[in-house]
Amino acid sequence: MNNPQITTRSMHYPLFDTHCHLDLPELWHAWPEHWRLAQQAGVQALLIPAVAKENWPRLLKLCQTNPQFYLALGIHPWWAIKHHLADIDLLALQLQQPEVSVQAIGEIGLDFALNADSFVIQQQLFAAQLALAKRHKLPVILHHRKSQPALLAEIKRQQFSEGGILHAFSGSQQQAHAFIDVGFKLGIGGTITYSRAEKTRNAVSKLPLSALVLETDAPAMPLSGFQGQVNTPAQLAQVFDALCQLRDESPPQLAVALWQNSRQVLRLS
Repeated sequence: MNNPQITTRSMHYPLFDTHCHLDLPELWHAWPEHWRLAQQAGVQALLIPAVAKENWPRLLKLCQTNPQFYLALGIHPWWAIKHHLADIDLLALQLQQPEVSVQAIGEIGLDFALNADSFVIQQQLFAAQLALAKRHKLPVILHHRKSQPALLAEIKRQQFSEGGILHAFSGSQQQAHAFIDVGFKLGIGGTITYSRAEKTRNAVSKLPLSALVLETDAPAMPLSGFQGQVNTPAQLAQVFDALCQLRDESPPQLAVALWQNSRQVLRLS
């Protein structure tokens, strides 16, 4: 495995990858090596969001034995058609286990770029998981594609006030503030490494630093220059460096704030 390009700037500061699917097949077969390289790049913590109920046991075991890994349990909209509303009861049972430490419900949300046949179960599962997070006073990790208005509508309908992270933010300042205003932070990832993402890069340069956290979405969302390759948590260092180029704050100021933001939204501090 080749060591990805690591910049010296990012290695001086602790980084928190708030969205890394370490358990998916592209990474799972060599996850200790991916984690070793990530640590070399300055990554000191990961949030690993589940995508389906079949992943929950493996993630529970992984996070229980690795104190720098944090856990979100949920059903991703891409996997919604393989689930039933009754599966939310199984998720609730997991949260009630005394030995289980879950920092968030996720990855949940709505994806209206999928086949319309999935929309009903997507919406049912999202509403139920949001309600579960509200009962347990947990933040949520939100997936979105062509669905931001629907997500906001359900958040407001349920008067959900636990916040969370809007994963893979890409959009305008106005779209960002709609989620910031209801208590969410924005997951900033590989999108900002693409010069063509002008609207997102401009928004990220001007948004409140207190609203930002870093993520890779590994193994998905490859960075500019790495198209077609498996993304890894070590590449969070390059996301950080891209953010440094967009912001007025110094790298130390950015690193400290991003680390604190990540711990705050996940109730780790």
